[in-house]
Amino acid sequence: MMLKKWVVIGAVLATGVAHAFAPQAGTWVVTAENNGKPGRGFGLDVQNDTLVMQMYAYDASGNPSFYLSAGKIANNSYSGALNKYRGGRYFGSGDLTGREDGSAGTVSMRFVSGTEGFIQFPNEPEKAINRFSFGYSNAPAHLRGIWTLVAINKTSETLDKLDYFGLEKLVDGSGYGTGGIASTDYQYVCENLTSGPNAGLTMCLKFNTSGSVIRANYFRLSVNEGEGVAGASGATANDLLFVKRITNTVGDATGIQIKNQPADAVPVDAAQLSNAMQRAAENPVDRSLLESRQDDAPVR
Repeated sequence: MMLKKWVVIGAVLATGVAHAFAPQAGTWVVTAENNGKPGRGFGLDVQNDTLVMQMYAYDASGNPSFYLSAGKIANNSYSGALNKYRGGRYFGSGDLTGREDGSAGTVSMRFVSGTEGFIQFPNEPEKAINRFSFGYSNAPAHLRGIWTLVAINKTSETLDKLDYFGLEKLVDGSGYGTGGIASTDYQYVCENLTSGPNAGLTMCLKFNTSGSVIRANYFRLSVNEGEGVAGASGATANDLLFVKRITNTVGDATGIQIKNQPADAVPVDAAQLSNAMQRAAENPVDRSLLESRQDDAPVR
């Protein structure tokens, strides 16, 4: 089978292009503190050049507390006051307005990608952070869904390739990852790589009908988004690649525009189809159009 002919190509994610980027919105954790036990974490959102951080942590007595920091992010870095609050509404209370309760100090962050960076809390050394993924693993089945891959030529800054495909069928992998998953026509095959020169990347290959790779994509994936490089092969992967998961593993849309069919919608059954076909067959069409086309047809 053509899938067993995969060759892992030494593609590197570094493109040599320096640019600013927005950290992905979501739940973030201190990497070293991600041990599966209750702890502290924070949510990040960036809109335009404004970053908002909401953090849940504990005070010196062990009481849970929350903090908020907001301000401008520039050159992939942020620094601002980590403000405390008290006196707001509690569950079952009436209308209460919270108020600021001082600041725990300054929090500073610098990001090396949309999903990784470093943070320095008050009175602590700088520590690595990453966006927390809690709904997906490296299992090939967790790549199931519909995807779009957009490749931009970094020299001309124009669209080079656009791929749109669904991943459904589990297949043999390269031997460097957790196993592959393919489109139903086997034109696209993807795998999360865990060893070799591309460990930590997701690889998606496009095949022609002869079983040869005609497009190689390598990217860092975080939940429903990814960034990386693409090209005719790993050795020529010089395009900037932007990845978006359109539907998740159970077919639900991941965006805010495309909506799934309402739960109370009545599905079309065989009888409805037959009735619709009957009505269409009984509807007279303007045959003069067809007859004129026949008259104009060349004599064979």
